[in-house]
Amino acid sequence: MTHFHHILYSADDGISRITLNRPMKLNSLDDETMHELHAAMSLVERDTKSRVLLLTGAGRAFCAGQDLSDPALESTNGKAADLGDLVERHFKPFVMRLHNLRVPTVAAVNGPAAGAGASIALACDLVVAARSAYFLQAFSKIGLSPDTGSTWLLARTVGTARARGLAMLAKKLSAQQAEDWGMIWQSVEDDKFNDTVEKLVDELARMPTKALVRTRHLIQSAVSNTLEQQLSLEAIVVREMGFSEDFAEGRRAFLQKRSAQFKGNE
Repeated sequence: MTHFHHILYSADDGISRITLNRPMKLNSLDDETMHELHAAMSLVERDTKSRVLLLTGAGRAFCAGQDLSDPALESTNGKAADLGDLVERHFKPFVMRLHNLRVPTVAAVNGPAAGAGASIALACDLVVAARSAYFLQAFSKIGLSPDTGSTWLLARTVGTARARGLAMLAKKLSAQQAEDWGMIWQSVEDDKFNDTVEKLVDELARMPTKALVRTRHLIQSAVSNTLEQQLSLEAIVVREMGFSEDFAEGRRAFLQKRSAQFKGNE
């Protein structure tokens, strides 16, 4: 166990867990919290035993986005804070780290996910949300345009028309509606939420990790590639996976009619 001030981090049985832990602030993100999140991501990246990352929030919210009371937003010598610099230093690299992480990622959205909090959830490979949770593109409510990759993520999950509506109107989107629109993987009743999440990350921790991550990259590439380009990329990746120990084990298990015991990173 590694101790932080504003997040919780643990790793056990192949599952790395990062919990935003500012419940009185709805787990909003300030400068120190973002530094801790990056430090925790470095721990996941270095942990060769990690097979999946679970990201969630403490208390009744997943994440309310940027903490508007953060001193980093204060004017200095009469000059407004450079929000673009804040995005470049913290939010952009964090989203990119999620997209390139060496293990699959799961966002367990236990409550409201707003602004950058919604974007961080959607940047994960799989999103499971409690039925009482909601997603909110809150930027226009405070006179801002979206950041943290939300326009890219929304356009690819719900289409441009719905992305515009969500971003411009800043309406709450229920977990059930998010599932119906294909924005998230699953919404579940609140009393089944924790069990559902635990079963999911336990399953992922025993799957062929590298193959899952390569699958993520293939799907990311599919939206910009032609069919021919994607077919060629699939051949490159499946060639790599075909030489892996996990494929050898998967084939043996299939032929022997037993469950495969994947090592994940070989």
